[in-house]
Amino acid sequence: MTEFWLISAPGEKNCQQTWDKMNTATAQTNLSTNHKFNIPELKVNDSSLSIPVKTLYMADVLEDSRDKVQENLLANGVDLVTYVTRFHWDMAKYPIKQSLKNISEIMSKQVSQIDNDLKARASAYNSLKGNLQSLERKNVGSLLTRSLADIVKKEDFVLDSEYLITLLVVVPKTSYPDWEKTYETLSEMVVPRSTKLLFEDQDSGLFSVTLFRKAIDDFKHKARENKFMVRDFQYNEEEMKADKEEMTRLSTDKKKQFVCVQLSKFDSLLNIIKSSTMLLMKREKKISNDNNGQSASAPQGPLVRWLKVNFSEAFIAWIHIKALRVFTESVLRYGLPVNFQAMLLQPNRRNMKKLREVLQDLYKHLDSSGTVIDASMDIPGLNLSQQEYYPYVYYKIDCNLLDFK
Repeated sequence: MTEFWLISAPGEKNCQQTWDKMNTATAQTNLSTNHKFNIPELKVNDSSLSIPVKTLYMADVLEDSRDKVQENLLANGVDLVTYVTRFHWDMAKYPIKQSLKNISEIMSKQVSQIDNDLKARASAYNSLKGNLQSLERKNVGSLLTRSLADIVKKEDFVLDSEYLITLLVVVPKTSYPDWEKTYETLSEMVVPRSTKLLFEDQDSGLFSVTLFRKAIDDFKHKARENKFMVRDFQYNEEEMKADKEEMTRLSTDKKKQFVCVQLSKFDSLLNIIKSSTMLLMKREKKISNDNNGQSASAPQGPLVRWLKVNFSEAFIAWIHIKALRVFTESVLRYGLPVNFQAMLLQPNRRNMKKLREVLQDLYKHLDSSGTVIDASMDIPGLNLSQQEYYPYVYYKIDCNLLDFK
């Protein structure tokens, strides 16, 4: 189970005693696996407290997301569970000498920059993919609509003639005998025995037929009456060559964005929102190595590498936001000087209800009501952001949405 409860309680004689009391009450009865969650003493003043409370109580979209990521995605070089359970504040990225307001702004700008960069990359890739798909659609499907460039050859046509022209006609397979019997009489000036089957798919065949140019309109009309469809096609070697080169170029560019040799399916890696900012990533799925039958990851292109690096950055920022929220609310609840212990609990799935009861008994003295307050209640000065209120500070870190495989 990869759901964690991040809680804090005020220090008693010292913070170690707070930890020991909670750990004894929960770990020894197998209610949860516990870790200290180290949050440094951040810079507190009256003006800085209100800003993070207002901005950081916004919904954590990671809890609401159902996107999946590969287990080889890392945060700061380690797997995500290890990063959370061994969390240490990143002093270089988020200097603790800065005010809480400045730290929250640094986090917001960081994720916004990732989001903006991703939007630009995604836009470029989607444009490339759309152009490629448009060309690919021309090479598949019915003979009535698909491109004929890879089917016909120069020798199939009468070219550079002032009087004669070769038309291409799509004939249902069930109508082959009718075509052979009638094509010469559909109009005047059809060259006898000029038809030839060039290609066929599951439903139809593509026939060529040669006739005089001035009979084109009449032939098309009579052919349509007999359910023979004349394709609007003119053989142009240069245009067909240009289309093939464009498809090759787009296909190569697409592969370069993701992998150098083999490309498998990518799904969403992470959907993270800080305020109104969304970060969307894609995951790489392991593919089979045809040579030895072993599962192997495809070589990574620049977009995949960028996604993995920035997934790590976004996840790290998200956990630091959790820490900042715990610190801020702990100061608001327990007062100054700063004296609280943050603790990370990984509940035993079967004992979650019992764990909640034990924590309630441990900390009910911290709240005069001693009861759980529904998040829908309006408490002046405290924005619960759709989260249950307990006597102790509580936030859930739900890694189940990362669904490792």
